[in-house]
Amino acid sequence: MTPRVTVIGAGAAGTTTAARLLDLGARVDLVDPAERPGRGVAYRTDDPRHLLNVVAGKMSALDDDPDDFARWAGVERTDFVPRHVFGAYLADHLDRAARRHPGLRVVRDRAVGLAVDGGVRTVTASGEVLTADAAVLALGPVDRTCSGWLPPDAPAARAVVPDPWADGALAGIADDADVVLVGTGLTAADLALSLNRPGRVVHAVSRTGLLPRRHAARQARPMPPPEVTGCAGLDDVRRVVSGHVRESLRLHGDWRPALDSLRPVTAQLWAGLPLPDRSRFLAEDLRSWEVHRHRMPGVTAGALVRMRREGTLRCHGAGITDVRLSGDRVVLRLGDGDVLTAGAVVNCSGARDDVRRSTDPLITDLLASGAATPGPLGLGFDTGPDGRLRGGGPLWTLGALRRGNLWETTAFPEIRGQASTVAKSVLTSLEELTCQR
Repeated sequence: MTPRVTVIGAGAAGTTTAARLLDLGARVDLVDPAERPGRGVAYRTDDPRHLLNVVAGKMSALDDDPDDFARWAGVERTDFVPRHVFGAYLADHLDRAARRHPGLRVVRDRAVGLAVDGGVRTVTASGEVLTADAAVLALGPVDRTCSGWLPPDAPAARAVVPDPWADGALAGIADDADVVLVGTGLTAADLALSLNRPGRVVHAVSRTGLLPRRHAARQARPMPPPEVTGCAGLDDVRRVVSGHVRESLRLHGDWRPALDSLRPVTAQLWAGLPLPDRSRFLAEDLRSWEVHRHRMPGVTAGALVRMRREGTLRCHGAGITDVRLSGDRVVLRLGDGDVLTAGAVVNCSGARDDVRRSTDPLITDLLASGAATPGPLGLGFDTGPDGRLRGGGPLWTLGALRRGNLWETTAFPEIRGQASTVAKSVLTSLEELTCQR
């Protein structure tokens, strides 16, 4: 019998996993309300100024053909390509897999419930019930929220935009109004470019006020990772990483090769930290890690420098203590005493980390039934090395929902590797189950 697998989520993780499952001979139901697979949140934008923050040569969907994306897009391996182009590539990649191995059904609906009973039954928002032998949860980041910065008593207003990537989210912002971006990461960098207008000031607010660092104009030779055996806690990790950065500066005059070389050992370092040290890392080191690890293309960074020089982009390193309406404007008071008045406030603070606080009906259903358990610190779901949920059923996940176990798990090179591992694990498990029967 041909195994049937339900893949929930059609962003980069779900699309790539579905393609690998088709290649291995499975039939796939791909469930997502999006009009086309491949876009997800990250690649849904159609603004050509929104670039991938990884060069084309590292974005192939195929482990054994690193040039597949660059060749498909007709670009050099070192180019930073618009993100919507990569979304189109992923959709075409899935189409090619479905033509090679027919068996794909795309279900344009939202999964709201899931039950494990021998196989897997997935319930959609329209009431359809999908039956399968196994399921892969490719849900992406946990639901976005303003709860980290919007005071509980703040008035509801159209001027507060909780999800900037939702269709039409920015359409109602008046061209002559200033805008506040809550967050100073990659999302804020993209939106600052999109919202730049003559006479408008874009304010980017976060506790640190730090923007992502830029990629080097020329890539230095790669460094081997540092020796991490024996790292017993966060202080040891800080010492090893700091020493490795100093060595990179000595050899290359650049800290970036040191950070990039940590990729193969990051999961090992994270897994070796006691939970209190992981919490301490999130509280004390997270923003520094993010701005150095997840960098901007030089073109993006240069545009933001020009905006800051012209005064059309201002970064504030302070928390938000109060949000009030004043006519058709929003007034924000910052922890440093500054007061900002804007026509709109856009949430760029990212997705919620803790699945235990999620309002997504599928996630709450999975946790309530015991089919899924929270990962360390509530970051995603608890998984084994192959991405299988530790709840015991035929359920797997990848990407953002493995953050508690792996930490670095949302960049596409990691997702590509996980997609192959998950697809092989699903099919191997189902074959073993068939043999046992």
